Amino acid sequence: MEIIELQGYSEEEKLHIAVRYLVPRQVDENGITAEQIEFPEAALRYVIRHYTREAGVRSLERTIGTICRKQARRLAEGKTEKLVVTPENIQEFLGGIKIRTEGEIEERTERPGVAVGLAWTPSGGDVLFVEANAMKGKGGFTMTGQIGQVMQESMQAALTWVRSNAAQLGIAEGFFADHDIHMHVPAGAIPKDGPSAGVTMATTLVSLLTGHRIRPLLAMTGEITLSGNVLPVGGIKEKVLAAKRAGVTDVILPAENKMNVKEDLTPEQLANLSVHYVKTIDEALRFSLPEVSESVAAKLLAPTHDVIHDKVLAQA
Repeated sequence: MEIIELQGYSEEEKLHIAVRYLVPRQVDENGITAEQIEFPEAALRYVIRHYTREAGVRSLERTIGTICRKQARRLAEGKTEKLVVTPENIQEFLGGIKIRTEGEIEERTERPGVAVGLAWTPSGGDVLFVEANAMKGKGGFTMTGQIGQVMQESMQAALTWVRSNAAQLGIAEGFFADHDIHMHVPAGAIPKDGPSAGVTMATTLVSLLTGHRIRPLLAMTGEITLSGNVLPVGGIKEKVLAAKRAGVTDVILPAENKMNVKEDLTPEQLANLSVHYVKTIDEALRFSLPEVSESVAAKLLAPTHDVIHDKVLAQA
């Protein structure tokens, strides 16, 4: 026998399915007409983003059917005006939003030590927050958030890389011996595992230990080696679309995944989204933490500048 894997629908695909099939079917099944209810594309996107998170469209169809039945009841009560579905009356019909996306990334990444990763899920990909904190201690390293063995190994690899490059990053030599570090992936009730979080882990640690906030509205994915190389990962289409859905403007991807972006994503899906390809964690840090890169560059170039300055004075 052969296993055939089917990817979940993207938001655009769900939208087209809803417009062509789900809305007409639910309007007809609930005894109303297209002249009595209208579902603008903006309203359907709102339902897809905030009330359904699934690989298929069954929940989406049930939700559309609920709105149609609300209108059928209004008509039965004598309210004959046409219903144009909007975010406001969606909340009236369905209750408060179930899935929050807008504004969450800005709020969560306001301080150093928080990065946004990208994860593949059966419902089409999702953003993943990674947090780190440090406190006085004896060099301990704690990992929490119901993470699997693979992600724990990614955290260990990220910590090893950061420690081995501490001097270049401007981190005090004795910091790791005198402090405990805690890394956490929130939503602890949800199991998380997969070989694609190394870049996010390393960036989180460097952000925490240098005291610089990661570039706003940035998400990233990729695995790293102990020498700092960034390895390709899977689920690129789902991850990029999840980033765009969450309001991200910049995405860091492994350089070897460039072909996946070209083959699996259309220009419309990449609109208003900048993709940055990296081969090493150094390249990822240069973009995600520009202040750290400038500081490191200044330290490395300072002796050279002093020599040149001395030569100029001697010539004068």
